[in-house]
Amino acid sequence: MLLAVVVLIGAGIGIGLKQATSGDDGATPARALTVNSDEARARLSGAPAPIASLHARAGDLLPGAKDALDRELAKLDGHPAVVNVWASWCGPCIEEAPVIQRVSLDRGKEVGFLGVDLRDSRDGAMAFLKRFPVTFPSIEDPEGEVYNDYKLLGQPATAFYDASGERTYIHQGPYESPEAFDADVRRYALGASS
Repeated sequence: MLLAVVVLIGAGIGIGLKQATSGDDGATPARALTVNSDEARARLSGAPAPIASLHARAGDLLPGAKDALDRELAKLDGHPAVVNVWASWCGPCIEEAPVIQRVSLDRGKEVGFLGVDLRDSRDGAMAFLKRFPVTFPSIEDPEGEVYNDYKLLGQPATAFYDASGERTYIHQGPYESPEAFDADVRRYALGASS
């Protein structure tokens, strides 16, 4: 009898957590994009050269932590940027990945996107990138240099930079919908009012 009560309480908590984290609209989580590389190239065609350089390295995992991120951001001079901090072992990052995929493809001609892979194994990170192909490279951050510089409280997290290279906002936690993420891209990277 006690076991049945424990199972029912556990199920109730699980259902409550799922409902609490599913968003106000009750929408199902986003699914990974299935756009092939030719379709992605066509949608991103015409991006400015600094942003196109990121697309050319889509899915790459680059060494260098904070120094590499600073170099990549400097190359985007004059263009807004979004940096998503993720890890293959992070459950909320897995849930958020399709949202990042979708918006980075939609906004990939006007905003430079970069990833930062936090304290991860290379094999785990590469499997994650294979499961959730993106239009940009990610930078390995094995010691959490970027995480510490951004003063993050957890992951995922997303930093926004305007066209002048100023960091305008850091969103801590996952984006649960493409609409919420896109609204922040417009507001904090592109400087458009919501």
